[in-house]
Amino acid sequence: MGESDRYIEYKHLDNKKKFSVENNHKALFSLIILNTVCFLILFFIQVSYSFYDEPYAMFSQKVLTWFQLPPSFNEFIYKPWTALTYMFCDTSVSIWRLVSNMIWLWSFGVLLQEMVGNDKIVPLYIYGGIVGALFFLGSNMFLNAEIQSNNQLSLIGANSACLALASAATFFQPNYRLLTHIRKGIPLWVLFIIYLLIDWMGISQGHASFLFAHAGGLLAGVIFISLLKNNIDLSSWMNKLFEFITDFFTPKKFNPKNIKNQIFYNSGDVKPFDKKMKLSQQKIDELLDKINLQGIDSLTEEEKALLKKASESQNLE
Repeated sequence: MGESDRYIEYKHLDNKKKFSVENNHKALFSLIILNTVCFLILFFIQVSYSFYDEPYAMFSQKVLTWFQLPPSFNEFIYKPWTALTYMFCDTSVSIWRLVSNMIWLWSFGVLLQEMVGNDKIVPLYIYGGIVGALFFLGSNMFLNAEIQSNNQLSLIGANSACLALASAATFFQPNYRLLTHIRKGIPLWVLFIIYLLIDWMGISQGHASFLFAHAGGLLAGVIFISLLKNNIDLSSWMNKLFEFITDFFTPKKFNPKNIKNQIFYNSGDVKPFDKKMKLSQQKIDELLDKINLQGIDSLTEEEKALLKKASESQNLE
């Protein structure tokens, strides 16, 4: 069974199934928690700057610039980590942008998880953010130096990554029905169009490079799911890397029972209560002297067996 054949089985799921808070949603919860924690850290730092009457521009220049993606390649090469950090740090100006992104992330992420599995969520989120960053930087290459050096055009937020999950779920099954108790339900592609319109209205007043960044995230989701349908899983190497890092920093559990069994009860090939006869030349000589003095019938069954074993070993030699 191919990768796409295995995932297509989701069509037989009951549309009335309620999504519950379970362990299989740990990837989505991890992303939401990480975004929320990063937001709170930046928010409290910003509040501390306000407490000392420092302007927001000072906070942006000294703190936010280390997390957001700069608009030019010349600055990016000195801050390459921002290609990852920007997608986990929504702006600390307003909490509503974080709430909006996390709602869309959860909505499409849960559906995509039911379609292709929990292990595809985080890799696709990262792919969407990275491709969005490349599109953002690439579009700014064609702009003049003043625009590239404008710090206000730096990219921050989870929009590109969330769009990757949304486009992947929609492209995989656009006619997946939501809210089936309302007539025949609402197709998934309708929800995706609504999301695109809301996202576009949020960046319509901004620079065109933001639109390219979001388009890059959308395209990443489409390419990821297209390759997955052709049995090419771009998430496998990333999941193996995550597993290696987790195992490396997770100490092995000490189990005293295993040590006890290994030291005290693991006797190898020796059977318990297996009586072994000690074979030595001195013992053999004593038995031969006994035969000479008292005869063969004076030997016990154990002594006869010992002589028999001694004779067999001599024949082998």
